[in-house]
Amino acid sequence: MKQSIIAEKRSQPKFLPMSRQEMDKLGWDRPDILLISGDSYIDHPSFGIPLLGRVLSAHGFKVALVCQPSQDDLKKIESMGPPRLYSGVSAGALDSMVAHYTAFRKKRSDDAYTPGGKSGARPNRAVIVYTNMLRQAFKGVPVIIGGIEASLRRISHYDFWTDKVRKPILMDSKADLLVYGMGERAMLEAAVRLADENYPADRALKGIRGTAFMGSDEDIPETAERVQLPSHADILADPRQLMEATIALEEQVHHGTAWATQQVDNRQVIITPPADYLETDELDWLYSLPYARMPHPSYKDRIPAADMIEFSITSHRGCGGGCSFCSIAMHQGRHIRSRSRKSILAEIKRMNNHPEFKGSISDIGGPSANMWNAQCTLQRGKCKRKSCLVPGVCPNFKYNQKANLDLLREADRQEGVKHVRVASGVRYDLGQKDPASLKAIFKEFVGGQLKVAPEHISPSVLKHMRKPQLHIFESFLEMFAEESRKAGKEQYVIPYLMSAFPGCTDQDMRMLSSWLAARGWRPRQVQCFIPTPGTIATAMFHCGKDPDGNSIFVAKTDAMRLKQHRILIPDPGKDPRAGGKNRPAKKSPKKAGSHKNQEDKSTPKTGGSKQTAGNKNLNRNKTKKSFTKKKKIK
Repeated sequence: MKQSIIAEKRSQPKFLPMSRQEMDKLGWDRPDILLISGDSYIDHPSFGIPLLGRVLSAHGFKVALVCQPSQDDLKKIESMGPPRLYSGVSAGALDSMVAHYTAFRKKRSDDAYTPGGKSGARPNRAVIVYTNMLRQAFKGVPVIIGGIEASLRRISHYDFWTDKVRKPILMDSKADLLVYGMGERAMLEAAVRLADENYPADRALKGIRGTAFMGSDEDIPETAERVQLPSHADILADPRQLMEATIALEEQVHHGTAWATQQVDNRQVIITPPADYLETDELDWLYSLPYARMPHPSYKDRIPAADMIEFSITSHRGCGGGCSFCSIAMHQGRHIRSRSRKSILAEIKRMNNHPEFKGSISDIGGPSANMWNAQCTLQRGKCKRKSCLVPGVCPNFKYNQKANLDLLREADRQEGVKHVRVASGVRYDLGQKDPASLKAIFKEFVGGQLKVAPEHISPSVLKHMRKPQLHIFESFLEMFAEESRKAGKEQYVIPYLMSAFPGCTDQDMRMLSSWLAARGWRPRQVQCFIPTPGTIATAMFHCGKDPDGNSIFVAKTDAMRLKQHRILIPDPGKDPRAGGKNRPAKKSPKKAGSHKNQEDKSTPKTGGSKQTAGNKNLNRNKTKKSFTKKKKIK
């Protein structure tokens, strides 16, 4: 198979078929590939299953979708007919457990990826459930799992919701193959191999880069570099081994050359080296495919995620930050891969044909807005750092903030565009390396609110998080306030804050509370740390050690976590353990009316303080207004 995924442009339907009737109109008796998603169908390149469906369709494969099928009814899946090559499964843009439960393991009341924002449309552990449904519906058809839920569970992992270490998801789901990271190359190669009658059937799904499968030592090339991860039994016996496994897997992804293996009982998980990153011309092609940029017409209710992302543009993939609690570096990689300026401007031109486009581009960015065209000058595999930006920006990490600013300005000048925003936020440490460009962004591309992610202020907690130190954030705030004042604009900083992070003590939380109080800031939303599978922070939570083996304090029980949370959110009338409902007054046996939970969302979120003209004391808000409430979709 060729390195490139680029194919000649082929005619595609406005929406990939989601029903038997739509397939009949296209003249299909059955699909080549059937993709199942825990999200509703929004035909937009920000969503994995629609994007993969478009890529596979562009290569001539008949691709059909089934989105959010009821686990009690196989008819919707069976009606599509058995796929000729394989079925693919994703829980959706969010881990299904994070989508359903708060940091205190109580059910959420909404789901932004579902029509009407209603919760409960996807099952718990959706990848396992959907795979079992496909096994029942189509016996003998290979099942490939992927997406964030499967990707970060490819080895033994700590499960916060049961407080146990679970086996790799391949074993629980009994899928034939797991695709980790960005799946275009792996999903396409699997289809090409399975469609080739001359390719040995027993080898078709083995050895594809960016995948994991159950196998043996014979499946690994003799000359291959190999990483032996701690076995499942070792991790059960010694929680510190989860840290060793997580660090080793992080390095395997970052260096991109080694195979990894893990022994589970008498079987073995084989993990191939990560897939090659898409190059600029490939990304340009990918985002030029005929996405409708709207939900499937069968939906009657609005979908919150579609409204938020509809007129945003992805300029790049990857994040050099390497934060210990974030899955982006493990999923997209730390190496930045960017689209060309021409491709981004062409996408804006296509937006003008959208019936709902009013001239407002909500975002041009990626995991952060100001890493477009950044790159590491070292050969992949040579880097020993855990982050390109912490404790300071690596000299081998090359970036051009002026070029990023010029891109935003050129986008803003395009026909039909009224304004451009940077909703994905900025890395404030990287931005300050070019103050002139950062100041221009404040003046020209902040629509009143700018998102940044300090997460905390305690030096030790920031170190555990792999975040910049406080003085860098404070200098950013000073600059933001001053430039907003000069521009005569009332603007807000929206900082993400987190409680109960591994290594964070009650004293650390009181330090953060005092720092906020000194500036007149009162957070309305704070994320309580959720230990999601596959991250260094989750390994810290489970074993009570930092990556160097030093013992750390961990707020493990709900009571300990709630205590830290309440240091920033002291309102005794709301209890996140009750899903956000008001707690009953002690003197009354009746419950107060329900109150939507504002403290605990699946993504860290708080508001920002009002910038007061002439204010020299950072961002002190003399009127003490609360933080602005916003939602973020990852």
